[in-house]
Amino acid sequence: MADPIRLVVVDDHAIVRQGLRSILEREPDIRVVGEAATPGEALDLVARERPHIVLLDLKLSAGSDVEGLALCGELTGGGGPAPGVLVVTTFLDQQLVLRAIQAGARGYVLKDVDATALVAAIRAVRRGESAFDSHSAAAVVASLAAPSAGPDGTDLTAREREVLALLARGLSNDAIGRELYISATTAKFHVGNVLRKLSVSRRAEAVYAGSKLGLI
Repeated sequence: MADPIRLVVVDDHAIVRQGLRSILEREPDIRVVGEAATPGEALDLVARERPHIVLLDLKLSAGSDVEGLALCGELTGGGGPAPGVLVVTTFLDQQLVLRAIQAGARGYVLKDVDATALVAAIRAVRRGESAFDSHSAAAVVASLAAPSAGPDGTDLTAREREVLALLARGLSNDAIGRELYISATTAKFHVGNVLRKLSVSRRAEAVYAGSKLGLI
C-alpha cells in the first residue's frame, strides 16, 4: 500500500476535531498526525509534522469568523512544500469561497458533508486536484458568471478601508494589528486583500490609488 495521507485537523472545537479523527482513522490510507485549535498551534504542528493535508475551519475564535483565511494564506504561502488545505466549515458564502481559493485552499466543503464525500475530497486534494461540495461549487460557478468590475474600491470591506487608512499612516502589519485588535497575520491578510482589490503590488501604490478614489 502507498504511504498514507498524513493529515492535520484545525478546528477550535475539540468535539469536532475528535469526530473528524474518529471518522478518518477508519480509512486505511489516511493517518491523522495531529490536531490544533488556534492558528499558532496549527503553524507549529504543520512545521513539525509536515502533513500532506490540513483540514481547516474558517472560524477559529469568538472574535473572528474568518481567522482561518489568514491561516490558510500562511500555510500555503511559505517556502518549501506546502500542505493541501481543505476548508471544512459551516459558512457558505460566495465571497468566502473565493477568498479561500485566493488564500490557497484546494477545496471547500461544508461540515454537513457525509463521510464518504469528505474522504473523497481529501484524496482528491492529495492527488493535486480541487475538491468542492455541490454548494461551494455552485458559489464558484456563480462568481465566474458575474460581471467583473474594475478596481474602483467599492468592493473594499469596512475593515479593509480601516486597514487602508492605517497604511496611509505608514503602519506596519504589527502596528495595524495593535490598532485594530487583530493578529499581525490577520492584518497581513487584509493588507493583501486591499492590494489585490486596488490592483496594485505595493503599499504606497495602494495609498495613492485609495486617495485618488476618495477612500482615504
